[in-house]
Amino acid sequence: MKLYEQVQKQIKDAYSFIKDEYDANLLEKFLYPDRVMEFYIPVKMDDWKTKVFIWYRSQHNNSKWPYKWWIRFHQNVSKDEVMSLSAWMSLKTWVVWLPLWGGKWGVIVNPKELSIWELERLSRGFMQKLAPFIGNQVDIPAPDVNTTPQIMAWMAEEYSKLTWTRTPWVITGKPLSIGWSEGRGAATAQWWFYVLEQYLSDKNDSISGKSVVIQWSGNAGLTFAQIASKAWAKIIAISDSKWAIYNENGLNINDITLLKNKKKSVTEYWDWKVITNEDLLFLNTEILVPAALENQITKDNADQINAKLILELANGPTTYEADTILQKKWVDVLPDILANSGWVTVSYFEQVQNNMNYYRKEDEVNKKLEDIIKPATKEVVSLAEKYNTNLRNWAYISSLRIILESMKTRG
Repeated sequence: MKLYEQVQKQIKDAYSFIKDEYDANLLEKFLYPDRVMEFYIPVKMDDWKTKVFIWYRSQHNNSKWPYKWWIRFHQNVSKDEVMSLSAWMSLKTWVVWLPLWGGKWGVIVNPKELSIWELERLSRGFMQKLAPFIGNQVDIPAPDVNTTPQIMAWMAEEYSKLTWTRTPWVITGKPLSIGWSEGRGAATAQWWFYVLEQYLSDKNDSISGKSVVIQWSGNAGLTFAQIASKAWAKIIAISDSKWAIYNENGLNINDITLLKNKKKSVTEYWDWKVITNEDLLFLNTEILVPAALENQITKDNADQINAKLILELANGPTTYEADTILQKKWVDVLPDILANSGWVTVSYFEQVQNNMNYYRKEDEVNKKLEDIIKPATKEVVSLAEKYNTNLRNWAYISSLRIILESMKTRG
């Protein structure tokens, strides 16, 4: 099943709970993006040869403006993936009531194969092609997989040159020196922690002493590991792109962070057992945290999951078929559109602060994050229990109601 077909099935499942409230014609429109575009960007490489890079752009729904889209640099980017991520973004923004709509950009490139100069030319070439199509009231870019604050800075600077304006609000995820919101670096992980904390609190429980397995030691995964460790969780396994390490007595996350900051493998950690990334998913643990890419937990391996709870840091790590298997195993899944919406929320804060030319301190940002996500999580958990459905369904229902109501009102 293609990724976008899975997204459509998830949306249809949620709609089945509210089909008496909203016309099926509204759903049919929402099931497809407004537009999907393909661009070709020529870039002069360091050897003076020209290489053309393919970019996909999906704008999912314009019931309200503007679109909020994320730029992904990855060699496996596809049109199907970009469409799916744009739909999830529409759902993600409205599960926490942000006035933004889903969009996604994906570039077929492995940035590790580019020099810093090639990467800058690619980023500026992107903006040269796309400046007419974006703007504060139209389409606002932000970083995603393999795109950094520096890349956003190049793009923002190029846009200013092309338009003869100073427009920091046209792109979010910039360096702090040119308008980044404080707290953004840890926002996603801090948000996940708030979601997890609220979920456990509703069950009269806490993260203290819980065993945690984290798939992928990228920035978000490591930051979450640090926050969870400070709350006395026990991180027993973590992975990078090739291998995972495991110690049932717990890993020292500060040591692992130092290794990753030096761009070394987690296998260089001093007290470990090396396992495969696949085996990591099957460890006996209380909390499993997939923080890599899509389709990690599938119908082929869901039966072997031994976690009691899954917290989705990645977008779409659990397939539609796997969700059904996990539900039968009584494994709760805190879904990506709820657990993963911290990044877009702080992106929205940055956009608003840029417009106001007023900037909040990190403790203010974290407090606003907590004030938004904890009530949203509490509502999803309580209503999922009341209506005897899984957490993903109710997160989708919560967002879908707002979206369909907006579409209905606009006509």
